[in-house]
Amino acid sequence: MLDLRRMRFLYEFQQRGTLSAVARAFSYSPSFISQQIAMLEREAGTALLRRTGRRAQLTPQGELLANRAADILDRIERASAELSAHADTVTGTCRIAVFQSVSHTVLPRAIADLAQHHPQLRVELVEREPEQGLFETAAREFDLVIAEQYPGVLRPRRAGLDHVTLGADAPYLVTPRSGPLHVTGLAAAAEHPWIAEPRGTASRIWLTQLCRASGFEPDVRYETNDLVTHLRMIEAGQAVSILPQLILSSVHADAARQRLQMTSGREIFSAARETTADTPMITVVREALARAFAVAMAGTRAEPAGAEGQSAAGTAGASRST
Repeated sequence: MLDLRRMRFLYEFQQRGTLSAVARAFSYSPSFISQQIAMLEREAGTALLRRTGRRAQLTPQGELLANRAADILDRIERASAELSAHADTVTGTCRIAVFQSVSHTVLPRAIADLAQHHPQLRVELVEREPEQGLFETAAREFDLVIAEQYPGVLRPRRAGLDHVTLGADAPYLVTPRSGPLHVTGLAAAAEHPWIAEPRGTASRIWLTQLCRASGFEPDVRYETNDLVTHLRMIEAGQAVSILPQLILSSVHADAARQRLQMTSGREIFSAARETTADTPMITVVREALARAFAVAMAGTRAEPAGAEGQSAAGTAGASRST
């Protein structure tokens, strides 16, 4: 008989690509995972991995068995979901992957909401970059991921995950409140030093597009994923940037902010596996997130943007597809 636990390791290898990655995911050694798959091969009576040097690949039989393992795991999740639908209270553990600006703002309020209304539900939170969180949710590491995507820089849709929009997060031009870097309108910041997230990130691509639509290439001198650092550098009079409303609603900074009048900002969304998306646990968590997001978005007051900034931003953000 085939051992389901070992089949799970084979499925994880199919998803993650290396034995080392599977070992890290389960906190085992690579040699242990290799031994388990070797035992599964003996149970199956056929080779499941083809080893070339230090690398391994699934054989056709390995691909078949990994796909069947995924089917079995889906069936188990669906059975568990059907049972939970008949429970009187929402229980269990919900593991959530979340990116930084949402963890600053939405999650604390949502978790407090859940603790009050569903005290038997345990929530575990881990910060992940959106793409990694989406992958690990599809691979069953998390139950729910909160991610982001920008107009024109949409993320690939992963098979087996749903997609529920939480809301739009408006962009703001943020500058020092006074001094030489204080400007009104995006084009007026053409000669200023910028702080942005690292090259290649979706937010950096989007920021660059907005600046180009306004007629200039941003002089990005400072790169960091930490948006609080962005605010502190701006507050110190050393840079300007475009930042989302969520971070501005949670972190105080003595800086000027001007709403860029666009059709939409970045989209904040959650994703869960389709096999569990309708469970009471995921439903109540999403409801709490929606309430917390609405409160957070109501907490930012904008300073009026100049006409120059409005028109430039509007041109750059005029098209959006989902």
